[in-house]
Amino acid sequence: MASCMTVPPRLQAIAAASAAGLLATVVAAGCVLKKPPDAAAIKEQALPTVQEPAQWTAGGAGAGPVSNNWLVTFRDDQLTALVNEAIAHNADLRVAAARVEQALLQAKLAGAKLYPSVDLLARGGGKLSGDGSGLQGAVLTANWELDLWGRVRYGRAASAAQAASAQADFEYARQSIAALVAKSWFLATEAGLQIQAALETLRASEDLVLLAEDRARIGVANQEDVFVARAAVGSYRDALRQLELARVQAIRALELLLGRYPSAAAETTPQLPDYPGEVPAGLPSELLERRPDVVAAERRVASAFHRVAEAKAARLPKFALTAGVTSISSELFVLKSQSNPVVSLGANLTAPLFNGYALEAQVDIRNAEQQLAIAEYGRVGLRAFS
Repeated sequence: MASCMTVPPRLQAIAAASAAGLLATVVAAGCVLKKPPDAAAIKEQALPTVQEPAQWTAGGAGAGPVSNNWLVTFRDDQLTALVNEAIAHNADLRVAAARVEQALLQAKLAGAKLYPSVDLLARGGGKLSGDGSGLQGAVLTANWELDLWGRVRYGRAASAAQAASAQADFEYARQSIAALVAKSWFLATEAGLQIQAALETLRASEDLVLLAEDRARIGVANQEDVFVARAAVGSYRDALRQLELARVQAIRALELLLGRYPSAAAETTPQLPDYPGEVPAGLPSELLERRPDVVAAERRVASAFHRVAEAKAARLPKFALTAGVTSISSELFVLKSQSNPVVSLGANLTAPLFNGYALEAQVDIRNAEQQLAIAEYGRVGLRAFS
């Protein structure tokens, strides 16, 4: 419990020295935070039956590092401009960016609990003030929880890991949107080329219908040949409509990625760019280290680990140092005779005794969340390998 008394200057100095000594002792005795499992340990738990080969078992990929802006190797200015537009205006990417900012602020808020809180209460005005008590003066208080067991630091570490996970998710979304833009752009261009080929085939088939009719008229062929030629024309027209629909759908998907209204009005290049060569892939073991979605899953495991430690530390007593300076006077009645202002120093101890096993249940919940994060890492890792 905090004490409130008039403290002589000499005793104030002794109390300050004692508080400093106590603080140094607490800091020295404070627990060191345990480190979360590294990527290798998480992989062993999440993917116990996955044996990575030294080289890729599926062919088609080259060796070497993957550049950050690989799409530039197509040397197409229109594709580059569309990717930049999507990154600037895509709605899903803006949501991911907002989540990153929110996670960073949450980490900042969690770290604020490590510092003392200082509050000031002041009032004045004499007989007509407030409740009519005539009290006037000011109260300055400071409270600092000693994070002896690491509860606050574990909370800050969990928020920081969650922020890192949100940043990796944003990077994964950015790369995915760039890839989807390129895919939709290629599909629209490919459909346009196929439409041109289908039109040529349709014109040729229509010429065959005319030829079959002429042959039937002069008696060289019969009407069956004409019917077959006309059926082929119908099939080619149907294929042409399907290609036109595919091109419209690809352009609308592209416009949605760009943050535009899907009116199928975007222009695409009439020809596909040159093939840039094999896509570098590196080694299978490097995949889990560089993919942003895998990194995000690993950071979520770390955040869950810190949340477990935070929940365990919440079952232990909390210590806090308090200090205050009070100066109060009254115009209506005489306060107890004492020097003014009054300086108070003290300490608080809060220990949970019984709360219906809520704290134990919270630890179990955090453990379950950690197991969920590990399982999620395994799912993301297998998706990365596929």
